[in-house]
Amino acid sequence: MISILSREFNGFLNSLIAYMVIGVFLTAIGLLMWVFPETSVLEYGYADMDTLFSLAPYVYIFLIPAITMKSFAEEKRGGTMELLLTRPLSDWDIILGKYLASFLLVVFSILPTLVYYFSVRALGDPVGNVDTSGVIGSYIGLILLGGVFCSVGIFASSITPNQIVAFIVAAFLSFLLFSGFDSLSALNTWSAWVLVIKQFGILYHYESLGKGLIDSRDLIYFFSVAFLFLLLTKTVIGSRSW
Repeated sequence: MISILSREFNGFLNSLIAYMVIGVFLTAIGLLMWVFPETSVLEYGYADMDTLFSLAPYVYIFLIPAITMKSFAEEKRGGTMELLLTRPLSDWDIILGKYLASFLLVVFSILPTLVYYFSVRALGDPVGNVDTSGVIGSYIGLILLGGVFCSVGIFASSITPNQIVAFIVAAFLSFLLFSGFDSLSALNTWSAWVLVIKQFGILYHYESLGKGLIDSRDLIYFFSVAFLFLLLTKTVIGSRSW
């Protein structure tokens, strides 16, 4: 697994994908948080980081599929998948190696945003007047969200040799998981099941963590969804149907 992780992560660095992902993410969030008047912290006049944590998931819905779309699709298209599977590695070694490489890249893209926290903290009146527990919970939620989106992207890449198709499928599934259930619960048809339907979606658990309350049920949800998509990927890879 370590060899796959190292190969994949070095591949990101050598192809400039890592720099592009981090650069695009920080530029987009930076503009939304500090420049655009509709979402700027400076215009809002309140020391919080809601802009980052409310908009970052939507940026990741498109950014993470771009990272993961070639994971297995490129191997299939280039005919190297068979060679990879002949190595003394289990299917889980290959899947987890590729998954962790993309997940580490996502984590590295989040780390520089800590500068935003210290900036907002310094701008508070008095200095330090910011909900630190809420920020910590939101960061945990954002990292776990990235983990889920990476697992979705890995699965999407495993079902097709076409990277564009993998990107579209991953972006659609990520959006559906994040806000689809929340939108579905708003229909009057499900009035008696609103809370249950919401709990199937990521947004409910993501917002729960953002309140600064680290509930084990939310953590279990994120880990379970990520594991489910990795298990589906294992099923696809194990079938050898390409």
